[in-house]
Amino acid sequence: MALRRMVKTALAAGLRWTGASSVIETINATKHIPLVIGYHSVVEDIRMHQGRAIQPNLVSCRMLERQLDWLGQHFRFLTLDELGERFESGDPFNEPLAAITFDDGYAGVYHHALPLLQRKGIPAGIFVVTETLGRHYLHVYDKLFLLLARVLPMIDHNAERLTTLCESHDVPLARQHGLKDVIKDPFDTMRLLFTTLTQKQLRRAIEALETVVQIRDEDFPALHSLTWDMVRALDRAGMTIGSHTQTHALLTLENPKRMANQIVGSLLTLQEKLGKPVSHFAYPDGRFNPSVVSCVAEAGYRFGYTTCLHRDVRYPSLTIPRKILWENSSLDPFEGFSNILMHCHAHWIFDLFHRCQQDHSDRQGSGQSSTPRHKKPERVSPVTSSLI
Repeated sequence: MALRRMVKTALAAGLRWTGASSVIETINATKHIPLVIGYHSVVEDIRMHQGRAIQPNLVSCRMLERQLDWLGQHFRFLTLDELGERFESGDPFNEPLAAITFDDGYAGVYHHALPLLQRKGIPAGIFVVTETLGRHYLHVYDKLFLLLARVLPMIDHNAERLTTLCESHDVPLARQHGLKDVIKDPFDTMRLLFTTLTQKQLRRAIEALETVVQIRDEDFPALHSLTWDMVRALDRAGMTIGSHTQTHALLTLENPKRMANQIVGSLLTLQEKLGKPVSHFAYPDGRFNPSVVSCVAEAGYRFGYTTCLHRDVRYPSLTIPRKILWENSSLDPFEGFSNILMHCHAHWIFDLFHRCQQDHSDRQGSGQSSTPRHKKPERVSPVTSSLI
């Protein structure tokens, strides 16, 4: 990790010193598009969650404040509704603008982020997974990671043993040709399963892992979701509430009926609970293709948010790019805050060298097959990856 930070910091410094960063900003076509930042879970001290949470999903209160302060010095913050109105009106974005968002609906946004945002006068939005709200159980990917972190050492990080275990519950891991490449790391293993299996298959994989070891959802309160009272309090405080589907299913892997249920069901639930229209939607893990975007449009959403620079030319307002940040995004090799790294993230400069690995075509998923075709995955860097 320290070596990776050193390389990224040196690269960022070199690009700034040579002036190449300005050229890359133009190439990335983001200079006149508002910067939308995405976060996940906000905690008091990230060190207290080592081994108890997916680290790239966490940002501490202290780091969140540092990053927001840097953004406030270089951008003017605006609400998601204001951002959407500018997109729809076609007015040029002739000043640096930024919007802050949070995904998944972790309760830490209410406990930790809201007071900070209110103190600084920064607007924000949150995309919630409706079926987890008010229930003290873990998101599928959180539970899968926690179980893998315990089970993999018990089976000596053996891909064949994990395959046998999961296939006993009808989870087709034999087709996962990249499993041996990631089996040493529970995060990378979780990412492989999470991004290639349907949610029904993921739940069966969890059942298989639970035959080896059990974990109690109530033992991980920092990973619990908001209650509906908290959601309504965020709404009253001015935070934009958007949808992140019903259960955080990756829509490109699901069949058309389940995809539509995830998109429409969460919308109807939010509108009923909040008593107001809901216009904003964030794609789980940023994954979308033409079928998914069309379904989001047909459901009545006006704005959609991704995690990459790819746009759907039919629906540009439903494929608004977002940059996902976490605790280590702006750390230099000496654990200090790096202005240069923040500049590179804010202008998508690293993305010239690390392009989106997702397939945004309709060749896979969106119901064409309940078991998507797989290819050998590239190792995911937690510095640049987004989980949701």
